[in-house]
Amino acid sequence: MEAENMPSVSLSLTVNDAAEALAFYTNAFGAKETFRMNMPDGTIAHCEFNIGDTKIYMSGESPEWHAYAMPEGTMSSCLICLAVENCDASHEQALKAGATSLFAPTDQFWGIRSCVVKDPFGYRWSMGHMVEKMTDAEIAERAKQLFGGA
Repeated sequence: MEAENMPSVSLSLTVNDAAEALAFYTNAFGAKETFRMNMPDGTIAHCEFNIGDTKIYMSGESPEWHAYAMPEGTMSSCLICLAVENCDASHEQALKAGATSLFAPTDQFWGIRSCVVKDPFGYRWSMGHMVEKMTDAEIAERAKQLFGGA
């Protein structure tokens, strides 16, 4: 862990089994592990990985550090968004790794083809790529047409 390279904002996931989650994120999203700190029993106390140019922190559940994994069967209210080269291929890769599809790849009115999956640990991930470059005014006009209003 290099303190001088810490991002201004980052996220930290808490899961029951960080080694299992790291393997999933590697298979599903191409994560690259950059740091790992194990506990004496071999479980991961803290690890860091990159997906593309973004650093993500993760730990196993540790109530003494106020770090709790989501209860099984629940889902995070936070949506983690990934810019990908091909939404359809990324969706398929995530499903093969064990994700559940919440929203199949679809062209959105704002010019992005996107999908949403839930990982086995309760976190939601959106993946998308641009299919149409649009101005803010064009997006606003499409939203107005879709949702109605003035």
